Amino acid sequence: MKESTLRITLLPRDTNKHGSIFGGIILSHIDLAGSIEARITSGPHNFATVAMDKVVFHKPVFVGDVVSFYTSTVRIGRTSVTVKVIVEAIRATDQEVVKVTEAEVVYVAVDRNWKPVPLYKEK
Repeated sequence: MKESTLRITLLPRDTNKHGSIFGGIILSHIDLAGSIEARITSGPHNFATVAMDKVVFHKPVFVGDVVSFYTSTVRIGRTSVTVKVIVEAIRATDQEVVKVTEAEVVYVAVDRNWKPVPLYKEK
């Protein structure tokens, strides 16, 4: 199995009234993990998130779970990178590993003026 791009455990401050972690907290970590993958595969650009697609929350995440974000590059375009992120949790209660969320995120390489720039030098 591929090494996780990001691994965290979440705190009580990240929970909703039902005792599970807010979906928005998970989305922010998906965005972070995906941007790491984009930089690994496409170089040291500044990336802006332009789309988060096909987000599916399969199961909740709870306080104390160890949450791992696995990433893979789906597509590299002229200025953009699409990254698949799969999120798994190791339950604090019984160490069961469960797939909790998945998403595809699109990033665009930008310059200081937030204008798209090519990922690679054009020939």
